[in-house]
Amino acid sequence: MAASSTVSAGPRREVPKSRGGRPTKTAAIERDLRLIEVATRLFLDRGFDATSLDAVAEAARVSKPTVYSRYGDKRGLFAAVLRREIARWLAPLSAAAETQLSSASDISVEQRLVEIGREMLTFTCGPDAVAFSRMMTSQAINFPDVAKLGKEEGWMKAVATTARFFDRLVAQGALDIEDTTIAAEVFLDVVVGHTHRMATFGTALELKAAEKRMRTAIKLFLAGALGPADRVQSTTKASSRRRPPR
Repeated sequence: MAASSTVSAGPRREVPKSRGGRPTKTAAIERDLRLIEVATRLFLDRGFDATSLDAVAEAARVSKPTVYSRYGDKRGLFAAVLRREIARWLAPLSAAAETQLSSASDISVEQRLVEIGREMLTFTCGPDAVAFSRMMTSQAINFPDVAKLGKEEGWMKAVATTARFFDRLVAQGALDIEDTTIAAEVFLDVVVGHTHRMATFGTALELKAAEKRMRTAIKLFLAGALGPADRVQSTTKASSRRRPPR
């Protein structure tokens, strides 16, 4: 859908000014929020390349010099939009982690991770998150600082949030993990990585299949690829009795 059908310019707003002629602090904050909201819709509707700062200024009903002085260029505006969107995506992860930590003690660790995984699937594979992921990927070569922003503000913060959750579970004796940061990276990769990649490729998200894959991935994460120790020992003995291939 074209952005012009969803974002109308309308008359330019009169921004409250201070005695020195500058917008008041409150008015400046409201203006910036409006600019980010409008820019977000335009980037999602038109994509990065087809969105201009002039179009954003017109749709947000502010002057072009205001947009240029605030963000410098389109890359700066996109970075501001991306930073705000990433914060939105991470909020449910933090909230889900806190909820699971405060949940009843009789709830298994596996079920707690399933609940967190379900939240992650919802916000990382949603249409807006997927659209911005595609834009970041397409612009990463030309604008490496955008890719760096996505990594530092998105991936690394998600890893840190998950690692803190694991730290708490380790302190409670519910998990035995030596390096919670590496464990968090593995968890995020196996639980939502594949489904998110398929979504960015345009593959329709089948909730039942994604849920099944997530649950299986969490079982593997908790048990380890080798499985329980007694099973490993029996498997090793059985393997030693097999004749070597000719």
